[in-house]
Amino acid sequence: MSGDHSGGHAPHQSAGGRHRARLAWVLALILGFLGVEIVAGLATGSLTLLADAGHMITDAVGVGLALAAVTAATKAARSPRLTFGHYRWEVVAALANAALLTGVAIYVAVEAIGRLREPHEVDAGPMLVVAILGLAVNLVSFRLLHAGAKESLNVRGALLEVMADALGSVGVIVSAIVILTTGWQYTDAVVALALAAFIAPRAVLLARDALRIIVQAAPARIDMTSLVDDLRGVPGVADVHDVHVWTLTSGMDVASVHVVAPDAHAPDVVREAQAVLTAHGLSHATVQVEDGAGHCEGTDW
Repeated sequence: MSGDHSGGHAPHQSAGGRHRARLAWVLALILGFLGVEIVAGLATGSLTLLADAGHMITDAVGVGLALAAVTAATKAARSPRLTFGHYRWEVVAALANAALLTGVAIYVAVEAIGRLREPHEVDAGPMLVVAILGLAVNLVSFRLLHAGAKESLNVRGALLEVMADALGSVGVIVSAIVILTTGWQYTDAVVALALAAFIAPRAVLLARDALRIIVQAAPARIDMTSLVDDLRGVPGVADVHDVHVWTLTSGMDVASVHVVAPDAHAPDVVREAQAVLTAHGLSHATVQVEDGAGHCEGTDW
C-alpha cells in the first residue's frame, strides 16, 4: 500500500482557549470574595452562607483547573508522544469539576439534614448583606462566561458552578429575609438542602458529557448514517469504510474515513469528501482514497 499524505496545519485553538482571559477574571472575582463569605458564614452561623462559601471554594478550584487546562491546550505543544498536544486536559478538568460539584452537593445535604434536626441561631442581618454582594459577584461572572459556555465544555462547567453559586446567593437572601421577618430558623437548612438538589443533577450532566468525549463516542450532533450515505454519494466512490468520528476536546470534532474509488481521480474524490465532511461540521479530518487494489492516496486537513 502506498500513500500520499499532506497536512502542515497550524495548531487549532480549543474553544476554551478563546475564553482564557474571561476565566482568569472570574477566578480573580471568586478568590476576592471567598474570604468575605467564609468569615461572614462563621460569624452569622448561616449554613447556606457557609455552603455557598464551600461551593465558592470548589468554584475557585474548578475555574483554576479549567484555566490551567485551556492554557495547556492553547500551547498545544506537540511531540512524538503527544501528537495532539494537551487538548485532552480540558476534558479531564471538566470531569474533575463534576466530581467537585458532586462532593459539594453531598456535604450540603448532610449538613442541612443535621440542621433540620437541631436548628442553629442565625444572625440574618449581616447574612443578607453578604448574600447580596455574593449575588453581584455571581452575576458579573455569569456575564463573563456565558458566551464561552456555548463553545467549551470547561467554560460550561465553570458557568454551571457560577449558576449554582448565584442560586445559593438567592437562597441565602431568601433565607435571611424569612428569618428577619418570621424568626423561623429552619429556613436556613431548607434552603441549603434545595441548593444541594440544584447542584447534583448538573454535576451528573457535566460528567456525562466529559465521559462521552473520553470514551471517544461520536458527537451527539453528528448523524453518522447520513454522513456515511453522503460520502457514498460522492462521484466515483464505490464504498466507504472505517469511518471514525470523535471529539478531541470541546469545540473540536475530528474524523477519519476510507473511501474506495477504483475508477476515479483521487484528488477529486478527496476534495468532494472534504466538502461532505465540512458540511457535517467536521473541519479536521483524514481521508484515505483506495483504488480497490490495496493502493491509497490520502490527505488530512
